[in-house]
Amino acid sequence: MGPVSGFITFLLLTVGFLLAAAWTGRRRLIRAHIIFVGVSVAHLAIAIFFALRVGEIYDLEAAGVITPIHLGLARLTTAAYLWPLITGPLAAMGKVSRKAHHVGAYVALGLTVAATVTGVMMLMGAEPIDPA
Repeated sequence: MGPVSGFITFLLLTVGFLLAAAWTGRRRLIRAHIIFVGVSVAHLAIAIFFALRVGEIYDLEAAGVITPIHLGLARLTTAAYLWPLITGPLAAMGKVSRKAHHVGAYVALGLTVAATVTGVMMLMGAEPIDPA
């Protein structure tokens, strides 16, 4: 699987599993929710691996100002995943409110969508690097 197709595949799988995690979490299907969260994080790690490889074959700076915007947003999004990953078990133990967990989860999901949109914009403006 090439870098671009790998990135797109695993990014879409990440988003799909995140939606499944949100759906099962809202319905308090906790075991399924935990499984979907774990699978989402694993797919995100693979998507990031492929994203780094895409950066090796495209001149991302050619995309202009969207590149630093996307890269900053992608880093913020990755860090935002820590909030629901930490508050989920704490909410299950009654140490923090479920609302605190829900807010963090939806912030991470929203940032994922924003990073996806800016990433697509960046790739559309990027130019392939000539391997010669």
